[in-house]
Amino acid sequence: MDEFGIEGFDLDAFVAATLAEDVQGGDVTSAAVIPADAAFTGVMDSRDAIVAAGLPIAAAFFRALDPAVEIEILAEEGARVAAGSDLMRLRGNARALLTAERSALNTVQHLSGIATMTRSYVDKIAGTGATLLDTRKTIPGLRRLEKYATRMGGATNHRMGLWDAAMIKDNHVAVAGSVGEAVRRAVAAGIERIIVEVDRVHQIEPALAAGATHLLLDNMDPPTLRGAVTLIGGRVPSEASGGVRLDTIRAIAETGVTYVSVGRLTQSAPAADIGLDFAPV
Repeated sequence: MDEFGIEGFDLDAFVAATLAEDVQGGDVTSAAVIPADAAFTGVMDSRDAIVAAGLPIAAAFFRALDPAVEIEILAEEGARVAAGSDLMRLRGNARALLTAERSALNTVQHLSGIATMTRSYVDKIAGTGATLLDTRKTIPGLRRLEKYATRMGGATNHRMGLWDAAMIKDNHVAVAGSVGEAVRRAVAAGIERIIVEVDRVHQIEPALAAGATHLLLDNMDPPTLRGAVTLIGGRVPSEASGGVRLDTIRAIAETGVTYVSVGRLTQSAPAADIGLDFAPV
């Protein structure tokens, strides 16, 4: 677990900033109630069936406050975990473990919640050939972590930010004057990946003719999506997006689209029910 890392994410800085927000002048409760030399053992467990994500990050919180803490991580990142399973065992300074507890749990609960919801969507489209994508609908400051969690759930990351591909949406088209003109401007700017959102089938040919490399088919029902996929004819990847739910995603994926993107993976996933129980040594 010492090899854990997420590209573009500074774990030490995240831990320090999170603890600074929570602790500031100190944990007054633990300092008043718990002797300085007291030791605890603890077990983190899942009350529900989940997909685990964020356990090495939780461990980093405990290590930041007690470098000598003994930690055993019991679940692999991205693994399905049955209800009632132990996720982590730890032993160390009681004050330090109590002070780090909430930051560690908040992180694991949030990321495992995202990974768990993501896996349910991935399972729904199994065998269709479509790939599940996440979106930029993330909590500010947590994008790298939340997109890591969707990967642990089996999704593929869409754009990480505004820099790694152009995405021409209806407001860009409104200013440029037409889909074709908006795409031509992106091509002229030297952008290699040009994703174009189309909400009407007649926009597909102008977008492709101008140089679009990926078409996002927005809020189309399955029959319309099938027609759009046929028209595209494999010339570029196709992506269904907009209003996708767990009960509708399979019918959408079966239309032949390359991708289905779901904003609710990061926008609406409930926290996983994970607890941490300590006992004095």
